[in-house]
Amino acid sequence: MSFTLIQQATPRLHRSELAVPGSNPTFMEKSASSKADVIFLDLEDAVAPDDKEQARKNIIQALNEIDWGNKTMMIRINGLDTHYMYRDVVDIVEVCPRLDMILIPKVGVPADVYAIDVLVTQIEQAKKREKPLGFEVLIETALGMANVEAIATSSKRLEAMSFGVADYAASTRARAQVIGGVNPDFSVLTDKDESGARQTHWQDPWLFAQQRMLVACRAYGLRPIDGPFGDFSDPDGYISAAKRCASAGYEGKWAIHPSQIDLANDVFTPSEAEVTKARRILEAMKEAAKAGRGAVSLDGRLIDIASIRMAEALIEKANAMTAK
Repeated sequence: MSFTLIQQATPRLHRSELAVPGSNPTFMEKSASSKADVIFLDLEDAVAPDDKEQARKNIIQALNEIDWGNKTMMIRINGLDTHYMYRDVVDIVEVCPRLDMILIPKVGVPADVYAIDVLVTQIEQAKKREKPLGFEVLIETALGMANVEAIATSSKRLEAMSFGVADYAASTRARAQVIGGVNPDFSVLTDKDESGARQTHWQDPWLFAQQRMLVACRAYGLRPIDGPFGDFSDPDGYISAAKRCASAGYEGKWAIHPSQIDLANDVFTPSEAEVTKARRILEAMKEAAKAGRGAVSLDGRLIDIASIRMAEALIEKANAMTAK
């Protein structure tokens, strides 16, 4: 391990992140009874310009009057390049103690996060807010991805990053057909076999971007979250996208429709077999320590320090779900 130790972000269960438009009070009320771990009430893309002010009022009322249980509550503010942003932050943070986090869209450079941090810090001090707000940033532009490592260290409030595939595709001029989906043209053609036939293998156009953001998150103690899958009538497509990210190390995925919440929770919940194996690994290490043995094996395989850390992380996540 490096001598440099990175503090981990505030731990939160973050398997599913439900997007709810702030312009629709009915949707907000219904979302409170959902199984989503995290809910963000949206002031940005889901709200038309003429509805921004009313959406802000709706969100204030919802945060203060609805019973959200133990969900992590977040707002997505408008971009720093708009005149809506400062009122989003000031009006809501000043009067909504139930708010846990702010989702900052289209972050391109560390200074974008710093600007929101300064504003939030002043509000917290002025209003004597007891619970410090956390941040999640959306990496959804070429500029943001180019600076993702620096952004990851931009604020002590930063807890998570989401990969915003739709705007990222627009920013990079990618030929996306479905938000978060794949394109058959992004493929590899094999050489001819003995019969002269060739096969086409589809590739994942988002792999590089997702992996780069993942590494930045894990290096600096943040939660990596995958963004939206646009076709909510295609659960198989959603599950496939979620499984790719989960296997790589992501902690959760957005749900832009209530039907996607259970899909995300299922994919990002460790299986009973995984939890059992993790507990056996930790128990084997405990017994080895008692016996003074340095090397430990389980089921014919050597257990190393990396295996122990992975087991501890998995058990921590399982315990968080049990507590919920």
